[in-house]
Amino acid sequence: MRRLVVAIDGPAGSGKSTVARLLAQHLGLLYLDTGAMYRAATLSCIKRQVNFENDEEIINCVKSCNMQLRYHDGKLMVFLDGQDVTDEIRLPIVNKHISRVSEILEVRKHLVEKQREIGSQGAVVEGRDITTVVFPDADFKFYLDANFDVRVDRRYKELLSKGIEVKREDVATDLKNRDKSDTTRKYGPLIRSKDAIYLDTTHMGIEEVIAEMLKYINRDN
Repeated sequence: MRRLVVAIDGPAGSGKSTVARLLAQHLGLLYLDTGAMYRAATLSCIKRQVNFENDEEIINCVKSCNMQLRYHDGKLMVFLDGQDVTDEIRLPIVNKHISRVSEILEVRKHLVEKQREIGSQGAVVEGRDITTVVFPDADFKFYLDANFDVRVDRRYKELLSKGIEVKREDVATDLKNRDKSDTTRKYGPLIRSKDAIYLDTTHMGIEEVIAEMLKYINRDN
């Protein structure tokens, strides 16, 4: 029997990863960061020196890589071919190529299948096409958003906290390009599902966002 599934979509920097992780802990559910899966797939292609102009090479690499998501003390850890790449998947080089990898239909089909398998156990799942493609029939669907400058600041601070040296203007450029790619790609674009609850997190703290989401979940569950 399928357990509770909470689906969360939104652009980079909207706060969905932190919110999803803490919400999952509160509800006693698994936390699934689908973006981490696309990042790991992209990193695998980089490590294997795949030609990013060749769809077939990318598809073969993604399907053959050994990707694992593990949880330690409430933290999501990502392993690729047996190595911990939790921090490495956040590097700028991954940001540069992730849109190319994630736009390929066969890649998305492969990862969506894995996401459904994991999420069906009961989970808070976050990404960019969760409410529309991966779990369109989720028990609860949310779309998190925020002002562009606020999203840039959040991502910039996140990278610095991980010891990744980067300029704010580079983060802004990357985020702008990612937004365009996410919303215009042919397969699984980032769009707001009509039945998803919209939350603007620009002026909200993490706890405020979680409390607002729990109002809906506790009311209808």
